[in-house]
Amino acid sequence: MTAVTAGWYTFSMQVTRAQALRYRVHAQQLERTGVHDDAAVLDLGVQDTGPDGAPWALALRGCEPAPGSTVLVWTLRGAPAVYRRDEVAQVASATAPLSERDAAKRVFDAAKPLKAAHVPVTDALAKVASLMREVVDHPMPKGDVSTAMTARVDEPYLRECGPCATTHLYEQPFRLSALQAGLELRPRTSPPVLERIRGWSGPQPAKPHLDPIRAYLHLVGPATPAEVAGFLDSRIQDVATHWPADAVTVEVDGESRSVLASDADALREAPRAEAVRLLGPFDLFLQSRDRELLVPDKRHRDALWPRLGRPGAVLAGGELVGTWRPRTSGGVLKLQTELWTRVDAALLAHQAERLADFRGVRFGGFVDA
Repeated sequence: MTAVTAGWYTFSMQVTRAQALRYRVHAQQLERTGVHDDAAVLDLGVQDTGPDGAPWALALRGCEPAPGSTVLVWTLRGAPAVYRRDEVAQVASATAPLSERDAAKRVFDAAKPLKAAHVPVTDALAKVASLMREVVDHPMPKGDVSTAMTARVDEPYLRECGPCATTHLYEQPFRLSALQAGLELRPRTSPPVLERIRGWSGPQPAKPHLDPIRAYLHLVGPATPAEVAGFLDSRIQDVATHWPADAVTVEVDGESRSVLASDADALREAPRAEAVRLLGPFDLFLQSRDRELLVPDKRHRDALWPRLGRPGAVLAGGELVGTWRPRTSGGVLKLQTELWTRVDAALLAHQAERLADFRGVRFGGFVDA
């Protein structure tokens, strides 16, 4: 067995794939009952993509935040995510690039013209944030903000956009700068509406639980630096440099991974996971970068993560056991499911009724794929 050192003590630990998945189910509170005003996944941000998005992901974890207690912002990977409002200034610091090279990786193709113009990417992001703060002095649709910003920057910041038949800012610098400018997104607006965060005084030092590397290890561990880097859109070298000092090595079915020392007992002793849940396509449980561990069968992985049009996933007994797609018409929700193993029909129907109630429609049964 592998010797693992954490602080002053040493222990040896090997766990199975099943233990790792059970740990994630419980760390992400997917078996929690009752109604709560907070959820652990808010440490890492709850991605708000799709018709159900973050509200459904929180509901699955028994979380009903108090009105006004959360905020929607663009952060990691430029994705919209929900966080606790009273921590948003810390989130701005926690989710910022880890280095100049890391910033260049996160903005993708926007880095090349900036490099050619001898403009550091971190300086460019700071400039875009400053200008965005000036522009958005009242709630504005994204397109209006983009138009105003395009008039204020020069060539290295701009690209020709074929689909839009116009010139505007590169997308990732635009999104990654918004929170640094103290801007939030108005929920359920399309196109998104940006507005100033009340009481904003700039990014603030973040508490440890908001560090995305620590949060990933706690919620989606055990994990490797490469997997964390994939989730953050970061360089592996930067993630390794910022790797938590209290992370310890464990073996998951013979593969070396890491988990926070404070979570080692919970990983080893994770109880059976019994709940059935209908996970949204971008639920954190599906966002880990070790899909082979989550779903060993390649055919099932291809069904769950197609190139276009992701389905939701059926979680049962700590395993991903199928996919689901909604079919809504005339105020009735039907679910098209593809199950890879037997699932308790009554529990599955209960979750479908729960989803229909969440959407404000009636559940009309299941349809074949």
